[in-house]
Formats: sequence, structure tokens, C-alpha cells
Amino acid sequence: MSDLTILHLYPKEMNLYGDHGNILALKRRAEWRGYQVKVIEHHLGDTIPKHVDIVFGGGGQDSGQSKIEQDLRNNAAHIKELIDQGTPGLVVCGLYQLFGEYFQTNDQQKIQGIGALRCHTIAGPTRLIGNIVISSPEFGEIVGYENHSGLTQLAKDSRPFGTVVQGAGNNGTDLTEGILYKNFIGTYLHGPILPKNPRVADFLILKALQRKDPSIKRLKALNDNVELHAHSVAANRPR
Repeated sequence: MSDLTILHLYPKEMNLYGDHGNILALKRRAEWRGYQVKVIEHHLGDTIPKHVDIVFGGGGQDSGQSKIEQDLRNNAAHIKELIDQGTPGLVVCGLYQLFGEYFQTNDQQKIQGIGALRCHTIAGPTRLIGNIVISSPEFGEIVGYENHSGLTQLAKDSRPFGTVVQGAGNNGTDLTEGILYKNFIGTYLHGPILPKNPRVADFLILKALQRKDPSIKRLKALNDNVELHAHSVAANRPR
């Protein structure tokens, strides 16, 4: 069977709220189906491999974003090429913001993003915190936890990851959450998101496998009773 290579961006600086669990979920769900998985951690100053199958980056504090800002810009062209070619991936919170056009701070300073996703973020006056539930045509109900002060606006032609059912989402006003561009997802959902939302994890795995072998139509079914129970508990928690 085909091997899968997962690129984990800035695991030291960007790993709030157990985001490393997203890597574990991808790795285990692929391995349970018989695929071998290699995880490459990208640290400051490293070279991003030319060929990777899935890209992941977690959330971090403002100090973490400041540390990675220049390195991320140094690798922007390659990352954008991967995404435009259809490489599946997931970026959460802080990296979601930096994958957009820019982040504007409270003192009106603009931190340039890499422009891989058509959105921008402006610092808000309060934090948007709590359990969140969103609905998606592709993935059904998605659960997670949000904690951000940035207010993200999607470009008019951008597609949200989902519609807010409970919580704030991108900005607390337009009911959008995250962004879905080709096979790439940006979101504010921590938790981590993938263990409790196996359909999202399997979407990333399937798209990665299909890029290597277009004859693959579906993944082998897994027993997701534990994952779906965790999902149900999270979905019924008060915000």
C-alpha cells in the first residue's frame, strides 16, 4: 500500500489545546487501514520537502506567531503551490490567520500573511471562547472548542468550512466558520478537532491517497463508536 507523508508545521511554537492530537488521529486512522505514515516536523530554519501528502499546523499564542512569522514567509511560495495543487491540509487558529492575507492588530499594525487562503483577520475587542458546533454539507455536524480574539472575514468568493450552529465562528456575526479551499481547511476549532470528527480526518486521508492513486474511491470503514461518543458529548456541552 502507499505510504503517506504528513508535514507538521512548527510543533513547538504552535500546539495549543492538544492540537498535536490531530497528527495522532491522522496517523492512527491511516495505519489502521494498513498504510504506513511518516510525520515530518518542520522547525524554524528547516527546508520543507518538495513532496508531502498532508499539511498540518496548530494554534499558538501571539509570541509563537511572532517567532514563526518570517520562516513562514520564507516558505510561502512552496506552501501555496502545495495547496493550489490540491494537497489536503488543516491549519488551526493562529496558523489559519497567518495563512490568510493579513492580521491587523489593535494598534492598526498589519502582519502580512502568506495569502494561501482568501481571508483576513482583524483583532477584536474581546475573546470568543467556548464550545462550538458547526454544520457542513461535506462533513455534517462538526464539534470543537474556540478561543480567539481575531475576527476573520472571508473573501466574497471564499467558501466557509461550515455554518455556526452554536458558538461564534470566524467573527461572531456572519455565522461562517473557517474556510475550505480545494482540499485545504482553515479553522478556529481546537480540541483537537480530528479525533472527535472522524469524517474530517478521513477526508484529508482520502484526498491524500487519491492524489497518489486516483483509482481509490473510498476508505475502509472503521469502528468509530468511541469517536462518535466523544463527538456527541462535545456537541451537547453548553457553550
